Amino acid sequence: MPLLTIRLPREATLDAALRELHLTADDVDTAYGLVAVDPEQGLYALRVTDAAAARMGTDGSGVQVFADPRIGPGNGSVRDPRPRA
Repeated sequence: MPLLTIRLPREATLDAALRELHLTADDVDTAYGLVAVDPEQGLYALRVTDAAAARMGTDGSGVQVFADPRIGPGNGSVRDPRPRA
């Protein structure tokens, strides 16, 4: 899911973000929620569906859309960093 950064009033809530951006709960990852990136500056992050990101990226709202790739081990193995005796 793409990640949006948005400016909202301090102490914003997920419900307030949905109203402000004209989104529904189906458009966002509600488990991720609204994350305060810099609450003093009113900067928040929100994960949204591809369709919602496409709408938001072209509507002139000033919302920035970023990729939010999965992070995990490259080959699935975990190496013990301790030297062998």
